[in-house]
This record gives sequence, C-alpha cells and structure tokens, in this order.
Amino acid sequence: MSTIGAFPATFDPVTYGHVALIERSALLFDRLYVGVYVHAGSGGKQPLFTAEERVELVREATRDVRAVQVVPFEGLAVDFALSIGAQVIVRGLRVADDFELERQMAMMNKHLAPEIETILLISAPSHAFVSSSLVREVALMGGDVSELVPPAAATALTERRRRNMAGTD
Repeated sequence: MSTIGAFPATFDPVTYGHVALIERSALLFDRLYVGVYVHAGSGGKQPLFTAEERVELVREATRDVRAVQVVPFEGLAVDFALSIGAQVIVRGLRVADDFELERQMAMMNKHLAPEIETILLISAPSHAFVSSSLVREVALMGGDVSELVPPAAATALTERRRRNMAGTD
C-alpha cells in the first residue's frame, strides 16, 4: 500500500516556507498532493491571486520535487484528503500561536474522519516570520520579497502591484 499525504493551504502566494514544508513532506510519502484551496478567502477577504494562478505558482515552485502533485480543491481539507486517498494531512507550524489553531483543526478533522491523521511540521527558523498575508502586504507596498518567495511568485506580485497602481486590476 502506498502512503499518500495531503498538504492543503491557500498559497496566496506560495512562499519559500511552503516550499520547504512541501519538500520535507514529500520525503515522508509515496505521493504528496498539494491542495490549493479555491475558497473566496476567510472573513470575506478575496485572495490576491485566482485559484488557477496559485496552482500554477505552486506547480512552478515544486516542479523538481519528487512525487508531488498540485491540485485545486474546494470544501473541507479532510474531504480533500479522503478524495485523494490520503492517510495523512500535513500542516506547518511557524510560531507558537499557530499551534492552538492547528490542534483544534486536527481534532475536528479526526472527529470528521477518524482514519485520517494530521502531522504538524515545524518550519525552519528562517521561515518562521514569513506568512503569505505579510508577503502580500509588503509586496503591494513596494517592498522586496524576492528572498521570501520563489521567482515566479515574486514576478507575479510585482506585476499585480504594477496593475493595481495603473488601475487595471
């Protein structure tokens, strides 16, 4: 039996922290499905990039990672995991504050699908301060995020800022 992992997230945009977790997770499974959440955003906030753009940015960032497949998904992460035959959901922890939310989600997922386990991977210290929302904010205000995101994501952020400033988006 092959082991299948699911790493669901919004990836708006994908960061080097995400890529590092994907690389580490890929070593744990025969196949890792990276699920790009299609939702409209938490609290009614729209993602900066469309689901299609985010899928392509993650695919580009992980194209050399063994046994990774990037796919969009809607609905609950646990349903995504079940739909692809995953035994495990992978989540990342950047800082201590992430733990409580991730613990609650893992417990809810266990309630919804007892056969699915959740593992929490601690990010590298160099990525602990990096969040997609912070990267978006810095990039849209003209800051350099090229050391925080893969090249395609940096280019997409620069282009989105240019379009926003020109009023064409």
